[in-house]
Amino acid sequence: MYYPKIIGEKVFLAAIDPLDSHVYTKWVNDMDVAVGVGLAPKIISETSERGILERLRDSGENFAIVNKETGEVIGNCGFPKMNSIDRCLEVGIFIGDKNYWNGGYGKEALSLLCDFGFNVLNMHNISLRVFSFNKQAIRCYEKVGFKEVGRLRETKLFAGEKYDEIIMDILEHEFESPYIKKIIDKKLNK
Repeated sequence: MYYPKIIGEKVFLAAIDPLDSHVYTKWVNDMDVAVGVGLAPKIISETSERGILERLRDSGENFAIVNKETGEVIGNCGFPKMNSIDRCLEVGIFIGDKNYWNGGYGKEALSLLCDFGFNVLNMHNISLRVFSFNKQAIRCYEKVGFKEVGRLRETKLFAGEKYDEIIMDILEHEFESPYIKKIIDKKLNK
């Protein structure tokens, strides 16, 4: 059972449930999913995935992405790197259930995550990294408002080809809060 923390139109973000390790294990061993998140060379057991999910849950900086209509987990997202002094953080996201690819679920989940980062954690800069072959993810990030700010050239060798690692970011004044500001406005009776 998932308890919503941040609610969107299609998805909500909630605490990760390690009991769903069987679902995550299926995703991270699926080559289509694994390539996008850099796990292609790894074979991950359910036991190790459960341990990973427990650490992610206990960090308090990671969320399950849950389909609002069905209550099923479809991916996860979070903050692998955070610098609270300089108010910068890095995000990571993946939609593991391929039935939800290209349906706006990732865009909404990333918007919710950024909303939390900017308006709850009070960050100024949110960044991410993506390989240049992952065009679908790049389009998603651009729709949220991320811009390419640099690249590490030919850092990924996959299937005999070299790919760049693209660094993208968004600043707090470039982001329009779709959810959290509405809650605050409601509390202030605006």
